[in-house]
Amino acid sequence: MRFFTEEVYPEVVMSSPTLLNRLTFRQLQVFQAVHQQRSYSRAAEQLGLTQPAVSAQIRQLEQALGQPLFKYAGKTLHVLPTADTLALSTREIFGQLSRLQMSLSDINGKISGKLNVAAVSSAQYVVPYVLAKFRARYPDVQLRLKVCNRSQALERLAEQQDDVVIMAMVPEDDGLVVMPILENELVAVVWPEHPLLSMPNPTLTDFARHFVLMREPGSGVRSAFEQLAVDQEVGLAHRIELGTNEAIKQGVMAHLGVAVLPRLAVQRELEQGLLATLELPNFPIRRAWCTVYRRDHFPTPVAELFLRFVREHLSEFQRHFQATGSPLPSHGVSCLPALSLE
Repeated sequence: MRFFTEEVYPEVVMSSPTLLNRLTFRQLQVFQAVHQQRSYSRAAEQLGLTQPAVSAQIRQLEQALGQPLFKYAGKTLHVLPTADTLALSTREIFGQLSRLQMSLSDINGKISGKLNVAAVSSAQYVVPYVLAKFRARYPDVQLRLKVCNRSQALERLAEQQDDVVIMAMVPEDDGLVVMPILENELVAVVWPEHPLLSMPNPTLTDFARHFVLMREPGSGVRSAFEQLAVDQEVGLAHRIELGTNEAIKQGVMAHLGVAVLPRLAVQRELEQGLLATLELPNFPIRRAWCTVYRRDHFPTPVAELFLRFVREHLSEFQRHFQATGSPLPSHGVSCLPALSLE
């Protein structure tokens, strides 16, 4: 690994023997967690350590480097430039270790390692199926899935907390590597016998006169629906905020209000006649779920394997989920404005 070779860093070997003698992978692992979490306590929770143990590891690392990495101002942890520089090398070091592990596993005929995936809540109807197919092919890979809303997914993406993020409405950013994988169709749903179903040619204005059940701010489904309402100059004065798609679905069936939800989230209830879709102008709203990672975040070998697996099985996933047969939107317009489990 380049970080430890005399050919790459001769001046370090000559002038800083304590760095090579005292630096440990454990210190770098703890440092990486603190740098990503921007918190000693959250890093401790992530690693299963006590906060004093995390602090001790960081102190030892700072002593080995001869420079401070973090500084507290009140209760806020500030990341110093040295820490950002070290973070780049640390990612490369652990990336090389992952590649070594993958190579050794390949020699033994068994691919292993860890895959950390974050997915927006609307994609929770898709991602477990994809992960199940991947794990069936590579049973020794350890899977971890974090389900969150779009705002949280963007935060995790910026902090590079995961190997891959699966989301819709990906921001336009040349620093992101994006692959559309499946269409996310948002439909207007009401309970059967709702008055709107008997109205000829109902509009979004008619829909908005009823209580609209919505997710919390930061939800991708809510953002897409609100943007359409703004575009059509329709106010959404009557809102009831519920925390999950499942709660919203149950709320519509209980006659609490109407909603816009992913078709996959309500497919079974539609088939059973428990819910009905309402045909409105400019509906369904079409976006695409995409795999996303930062271009400056080197994918681990397992992450590269997962991305290649998804790319090679796209047609199978689309056949499984897309009952409408609609084509997947191209990368650019619809997508861009568009196992332990957590």
